[in-house]
Amino acid sequence: MHSSLVRVQNVFGFFTTVSFFVAALVALSVLVSPQDPSASIELRNVQVVKGRPHYDSFKREEFAHIRFDLDADFSSLFNWNTKQLFVYILATYPSTSPSSPHSQAIIWDTIIPSHSQKYPSDPLWLFRSTPTLPKNKFPKTKQSAPPTRRRNETKPGIIHLSNSKPKYQINDISGKLAERGNVTLEVGWNVQPWVGALTWTMWEGHGWGRWKGVKGGRSKIFEMPALKGKVSEKTVVSGEGKPDAAGAKPVLR
Repeated sequence: MHSSLVRVQNVFGFFTTVSFFVAALVALSVLVSPQDPSASIELRNVQVVKGRPHYDSFKREEFAHIRFDLDADFSSLFNWNTKQLFVYILATYPSTSPSSPHSQAIIWDTIIPSHSQKYPSDPLWLFRSTPTLPKNKFPKTKQSAPPTRRRNETKPGIIHLSNSKPKYQINDISGKLAERGNVTLEVGWNVQPWVGALTWTMWEGHGWGRWKGVKGGRSKIFEMPALKGKVSEKTVVSGEGKPDAAGAKPVLR
Protein backbone atom coordinates (compact mmCIF):
# COMPACT_ATOMS: atom_id res chain seq x y z
CA MET A 1 0.00 0.00 0.00
CA HIS A 2 1.14 3.48 -0.84
CA SER A 3 1.37 5.99 1.93
CA SER A 4 -0.81 9.11 2.03
CA LEU A 5 2.15 11.28 1.06
CA VAL A 6 2.82 9.23 -2.08
CA ARG A 7 -0.84 9.42 -3.08
CA VAL A 8 -0.86 13.19 -2.64
CA GLN A 9 2.27 13.47 -4.77
CA ASN A 10 0.70 11.36 -7.53
CA VAL A 11 -2.48 13.41 -7.54
CA PHE A 12 -0.53 16.66 -7.62
CA GLY A 13 1.71 15.41 -10.45
CA PHE A 14 -1.31 14.35 -12.49
CA PHE A 15 -2.97 17.73 -11.86
CA THR A 16 0.07 19.72 -13.00
CA THR A 17 0.45 17.56 -16.12
CA VAL A 18 -3.18 18.08 -17.12
CA SER A 19 -2.94 21.82 -16.37
CA PHE A 20 0.15 22.11 -18.57
CA PHE A 21 -1.50 20.41 -21.54
CA VAL A 22 -4.71 22.46 -21.15
CA ALA A 23 -2.71 25.70 -21.01
CA ALA A 24 -0.71 24.68 -24.09
CA LEU A 25 -3.93 23.84 -25.94
CA VAL A 26 -5.45 27.22 -25.07
CA ALA A 27 -2.28 29.05 -26.14
CA LEU A 28 -2.20 27.24 -29.52
CA SER A 29 -5.93 27.55 -30.14
CA VAL A 30 -5.64 31.31 -30.80
CA LEU A 31 -3.94 30.51 -34.12
CA VAL A 32 -7.36 29.69 -35.59
CA SER A 33 -8.75 33.10 -34.56
CA PRO A 34 -8.46 35.54 -37.51
CA GLN A 35 -6.69 38.85 -36.95
CA ASP A 36 -7.08 41.79 -39.31
CA PRO A 37 -6.09 45.02 -37.51
CA SER A 38 -6.08 48.44 -39.15
CA ALA A 39 -4.80 51.86 -38.10
CA SER A 40 -4.53 55.35 -39.56
CA ILE A 41 -2.29 58.00 -37.99
CA GLU A 42 -1.75 61.56 -39.21
CA LEU A 43 0.43 64.36 -37.97
CA ARG A 44 -1.54 67.35 -36.68
CA ASN A 45 1.17 69.67 -35.36
CA VAL A 46 4.81 69.54 -34.27
CA GLN A 47 6.86 72.08 -32.36
CA VAL A 48 10.49 72.06 -31.26
CA VAL A 49 11.37 74.10 -28.17
CA LYS A 50 14.43 74.43 -25.99
CA GLY A 51 14.26 73.81 -22.28
CA ARG A 52 14.32 71.03 -19.72
CA PRO A 53 12.27 68.12 -21.06
CA HIS A 54 12.09 66.50 -17.61
CA TYR A 55 11.99 67.91 -14.10
CA ASP A 56 15.24 66.11 -13.26
CA SER A 57 17.13 67.34 -16.35
CA PHE A 58 20.29 69.29 -15.57
CA LYS A 59 20.71 71.02 -18.91
CA ARG A 60 18.56 72.76 -21.47
CA GLU A 61 18.11 70.92 -24.73
CA GLU A 62 15.79 70.77 -27.70
CA PHE A 63 12.74 68.54 -27.50
CA ALA A 64 9.73 68.01 -29.76
CA HIS A 65 6.03 68.16 -28.93
CA ILE A 66 3.93 66.23 -31.47
CA ARG A 67 0.14 66.24 -31.81
CA PHE A 68 -1.57 63.58 -33.90
CA ASP A 69 -4.85 62.03 -35.04
CA LEU A 70 -5.34 58.28 -34.60
CA ASP A 71 -8.11 55.98 -35.81
CA ALA A 72 -7.52 52.30 -35.16
CA ASP A 73 -9.49 49.07 -35.05
CA PHE A 74 -7.76 46.39 -32.99
CA SER A 75 -10.93 44.49 -32.06
CA SER A 76 -9.81 41.42 -34.02
CA LEU A 77 -6.81 41.07 -31.66
CA PHE A 78 -9.15 40.21 -28.78
CA ASN A 79 -10.12 36.58 -28.32
CA TRP A 80 -10.73 34.10 -25.48
CA ASN A 81 -7.06 34.17 -24.48
CA THR A 82 -6.44 37.93 -24.60
CA LYS A 83 -5.91 39.58 -21.23
CA GLN A 84 -5.06 43.09 -22.41
CA LEU A 85 -3.63 45.00 -25.34
CA PHE A 86 -0.75 47.47 -25.07
CA VAL A 87 -0.86 50.10 -27.86
CA TYR A 88 1.86 52.69 -28.48
CA ILE A 89 2.92 55.31 -31.03
CA LEU A 90 6.55 55.34 -32.04
CA ALA A 91 8.38 58.30 -33.57
CA THR A 92 11.29 57.23 -35.82
CA TYR A 93 13.90 59.72 -37.01
CA PRO A 94 17.49 59.48 -38.32
CA SER A 95 20.42 59.71 -35.96
CA THR A 96 23.07 62.40 -36.15
CA SER A 97 25.62 59.84 -37.38
CA PRO A 98 24.87 58.32 -40.82
CA SER A 99 26.34 54.98 -39.73
CA SER A 100 24.07 54.72 -36.68
CA PRO A 101 20.58 53.16 -36.87
CA HIS A 102 17.48 55.33 -36.71
CA SER A 103 16.42 56.60 -33.30
CA GLN A 104 13.01 55.67 -31.93
CA ALA A 105 10.95 57.15 -29.11
CA ILE A 106 7.46 56.42 -27.79
CA ILE A 107 5.27 59.51 -27.60
CA TRP A 108 1.98 57.92 -26.51
CA ASP A 109 0.73 54.60 -25.13
CA THR A 110 -2.31 53.03 -23.51
CA ILE A 111 -3.55 49.69 -22.15
CA ILE A 112 -6.90 48.33 -23.33
CA PRO A 113 -8.20 45.51 -21.09
CA SER A 114 -10.43 42.73 -22.36
CA HIS A 115 -13.97 42.28 -21.05
CA SER A 116 -12.89 39.42 -18.81
CA GLN A 117 -10.13 41.63 -17.38
CA LYS A 118 -12.31 44.72 -17.05
CA TYR A 119 -15.26 42.87 -15.55
CA PRO A 120 -13.86 39.80 -13.75
CA SER A 121 -16.31 37.07 -12.87
CA ASP A 122 -17.09 36.04 -9.31
CA PRO A 123 -17.76 32.29 -9.14
CA LEU A 124 -18.91 32.54 -5.51
CA TRP A 125 -21.67 35.08 -6.06
CA LEU A 126 -24.36 32.38 -5.76
CA PHE A 127 -23.23 31.57 -2.23
CA ARG A 128 -23.17 35.15 -1.01
CA SER A 129 -26.27 36.66 0.53
CA THR A 130 -26.87 40.36 0.90
CA PRO A 131 -27.11 41.52 4.52
CA THR A 132 -30.58 42.47 5.72
CA LEU A 133 -31.37 45.21 8.20
CA PRO A 134 -34.15 45.18 10.80
CA LYS A 135 -37.35 46.84 9.70
CA ASN A 136 -37.79 50.52 10.53
CA LYS A 137 -34.15 50.68 11.58
CA PHE A 138 -33.40 53.45 9.09
CA PRO A 139 -35.70 55.65 7.02
CA LYS A 140 -36.51 54.41 3.59
CA THR A 141 -34.25 55.77 0.90
CA LYS A 142 -34.14 55.22 -2.79
CA GLN A 143 -31.56 52.57 -3.54
CA SER A 144 -29.68 52.43 -6.79
CA ALA A 145 -29.69 49.30 -8.85
CA PRO A 146 -26.67 47.01 -8.39
CA PRO A 147 -24.02 47.27 -11.08
CA THR A 148 -24.36 44.76 -13.88
CA ARG A 149 -22.04 43.63 -16.59
CA ARG A 150 -22.38 45.58 -19.77
CA ARG A 151 -22.39 42.72 -22.19
CA ASN A 152 -23.71 44.90 -25.00
CA GLU A 153 -20.62 47.11 -24.97
CA THR A 154 -18.70 47.70 -28.15
CA LYS A 155 -15.91 45.18 -28.55
CA PRO A 156 -12.67 46.59 -27.10
CA GLY A 157 -9.90 47.76 -29.37
CA ILE A 158 -11.54 50.75 -31.08
CA ILE A 159 -9.49 53.96 -30.73
CA HIS A 160 -10.42 57.45 -31.94
CA LEU A 161 -8.06 60.31 -31.05
CA SER A 162 -8.37 63.78 -32.53
CA ASN A 163 -5.64 66.41 -32.08
CA SER A 164 -4.26 64.39 -29.17
CA LYS A 165 -1.43 65.58 -26.98
CA PRO A 166 1.58 63.28 -26.56
CA LYS A 167 2.26 61.64 -23.22
CA TYR A 168 6.02 61.89 -23.67
CA GLN A 169 8.34 64.45 -25.23
CA ILE A 170 11.04 63.55 -27.74
CA ASN A 171 14.63 64.49 -27.04
CA ASP A 172 17.85 63.29 -28.61
CA ILE A 173 21.19 62.33 -27.10
CA SER A 174 22.81 65.11 -29.13
CA GLY A 175 20.48 67.68 -27.57
CA LYS A 176 19.33 68.93 -30.98
CA LEU A 177 16.18 68.08 -32.91
CA ALA A 178 15.34 71.19 -34.92
CA GLU A 179 15.10 70.73 -38.70
CA ARG A 180 15.63 66.97 -38.42
CA GLY A 181 14.16 65.32 -41.54
CA ASN A 182 12.70 61.95 -42.52
CA VAL A 183 10.53 61.57 -39.40
CA THR A 184 7.60 59.13 -39.28
CA LEU A 185 5.00 58.03 -36.72
CA GLU A 186 4.18 54.32 -36.36
CA VAL A 187 1.44 52.54 -34.45
CA GLY A 188 2.50 49.37 -32.64
CA TRP A 189 0.96 46.95 -30.19
CA ASN A 190 1.66 44.04 -27.89
CA VAL A 191 -0.97 41.37 -27.16
CA GLN A 192 -0.67 40.04 -23.61
CA PRO A 193 -2.49 36.68 -23.27
CA TRP A 194 -3.68 34.82 -20.21
CA VAL A 195 -1.40 31.93 -21.13
CA GLY A 196 1.16 31.69 -23.91
CA ALA A 197 3.70 33.93 -25.58
CA LEU A 198 3.44 37.67 -26.17
CA THR A 199 2.80 38.75 -29.75
CA TRP A 200 4.01 42.01 -31.25
CA THR A 201 3.22 44.21 -34.24
CA MET A 202 3.03 42.56 -37.63
CA TRP A 203 3.18 44.93 -40.59
CA GLU A 204 1.24 44.54 -43.79
CA GLY A 205 2.61 41.72 -45.89
CA HIS A 206 4.20 39.95 -42.90
CA GLY A 207 1.18 38.00 -41.68
CA TRP A 208 1.13 34.36 -40.72
CA GLY A 209 -1.77 32.04 -41.50
CA ARG A 210 -5.05 33.69 -40.45
CA TRP A 211 -3.15 36.54 -38.82
CA LYS A 212 -2.88 39.49 -41.18
CA GLY A 213 -0.51 42.42 -40.86
CA VAL A 214 -1.83 45.82 -39.89
CA LYS A 215 -3.33 47.95 -42.64
CA GLY A 216 -1.74 51.39 -42.54
CA GLY A 217 -0.21 52.27 -39.20
CA ARG A 218 2.40 54.70 -40.56
CA SER A 219 2.19 58.44 -41.09
CA LYS A 220 3.59 60.43 -43.97
CA ILE A 221 7.23 61.49 -43.75
CA PHE A 222 7.68 64.95 -42.23
CA GLU A 223 10.46 67.21 -40.97
CA MET A 224 10.98 68.76 -37.58
CA PRO A 225 10.48 72.54 -37.74
CA ALA A 226 13.02 75.14 -36.69
CA LEU A 227 13.49 75.93 -33.03
CA LYS A 228 10.53 77.91 -31.73
CA GLY A 229 11.33 81.60 -31.89
CA LYS A 230 13.72 81.27 -34.86
CA VAL A 231 12.82 81.95 -38.47
CA SER A 232 13.32 79.11 -40.94
CA GLU A 233 12.05 78.07 -44.33
CA LYS A 234 11.15 74.62 -42.96
CA THR A 235 7.85 74.56 -41.14
CA VAL A 236 5.69 71.54 -40.65
CA VAL A 237 2.04 71.89 -39.78
CA SER A 238 -0.46 69.28 -40.92
CA GLY A 239 -4.05 70.44 -41.25
CA GLU A 240 -5.58 73.89 -41.53
CA GLY A 241 -4.93 76.46 -38.85
CA LYS A 242 -3.42 76.07 -35.42
CA PRO A 243 -5.02 73.45 -33.17
CA ASP A 244 -6.73 74.62 -30.02
CA ALA A 245 -5.04 73.89 -26.74
CA ALA A 246 -6.35 70.77 -24.97
CA GLY A 247 -8.58 70.06 -27.91
CA ALA A 248 -8.01 66.32 -27.89
CA LYS A 249 -11.03 64.14 -27.20
CA PRO A 250 -9.86 60.54 -26.88
CA VAL A 251 -12.31 57.68 -27.16
CA LEU A 252 -10.97 54.29 -26.05
CA ARG A 253 -13.09 51.15 -25.86
